[in-house]
Amino acid sequence: MKKTILKLSTLALAVSSFSALAAKPAVVYDTAGKFDKSFNEAVFQNGVKKYNADKGVKVREFEPQNEAQREQGLRRLASRGFSPIVAVGFNFSSAVEKVAKEFPDAQFTIIDSVVDLPNVQSVVFKEHEGSFLVGALAAKASATGKVGFVGGMDIPLIRKFECGYQQGAKYANPSVETFLNMTGSTPAAFADPAKGSELAKSQFSKGVDVIYAAAGGTGLGVYQAAKDAGKFAIGVDSNQNHLQPGTMLTSMVKKVGVAAYATWEDAEAGTWTAGIKSLGLKEGAVEWALDENNKELITEEMKTYLAGLEADIIAGKISVHDYMSNNKCEY
Repeated sequence: MKKTILKLSTLALAVSSFSALAAKPAVVYDTAGKFDKSFNEAVFQNGVKKYNADKGVKVREFEPQNEAQREQGLRRLASRGFSPIVAVGFNFSSAVEKVAKEFPDAQFTIIDSVVDLPNVQSVVFKEHEGSFLVGALAAKASATGKVGFVGGMDIPLIRKFECGYQQGAKYANPSVETFLNMTGSTPAAFADPAKGSELAKSQFSKGVDVIYAAAGGTGLGVYQAAKDAGKFAIGVDSNQNHLQPGTMLTSMVKKVGVAAYATWEDAEAGTWTAGIKSLGLKEGAVEWALDENNKELITEEMKTYLAGLEADIIAGKISVHDYMSNNKCEY
């Protein structure tokens, strides 16, 4: 009997140890760092910090200083038994594909890109749906009938934001004029607030009075220029309304932190699966932000109008075109 109890105790300890080893969540941010006030910070604030507090399990973090360190960070974490490892952003595509093949027993989750491997979960968002809503709001708020967009790196993902925004603006006001600029063709385009400010000032000089920035850190320059000019700006990814209260009309929030949290929680529960997860309005994964920083700018009519648009998109009554389906903007 004693031997049986001892064997059962040993087995229980082994299972417990295995669970502890299995619960080793990690994240590798992109080179903008976890305090970029945008995409990476949303993962940190609403994913890492919340998971640490809720679960009492510390998520291991790595902030690469350059492009080469993305792959190095993933490999180092995988070699030390961390899993799932969340890779923040499309820039990780090749690194995740390479390292996931090297460590087939580890689980990887990549945000904003698709890697087709049996141990990779790809989380993509319907940014065009959220962008449609803020585009409609921009058109409603504009006194000039001219709205602008400043994107970061000129890639299909950012065009997806742009086209959804244009479609929403034109839906709300068919005669609206849209002005569009991309910051550059390399990842540095997401970290150039001076250029963002320059592009915003150029648009303002042409009569634009609302600009949506989907440009990471570059957007900070857009927001400052909007404040200086007495115009409106729209934030992205995180709720950025607090950055320039009274200037930020709203933010198109993309719940990347919630997605990161879910992948770690699913792994803990044993329900993590590889494959593609596509998240939009229906899943509560994108939204426009309303809080104490912009409530004075949003009328009851605007709220009602946007609620109706959201319901119609979810119901399929309004079809928001996804630029990445054919690399074209369609209205």
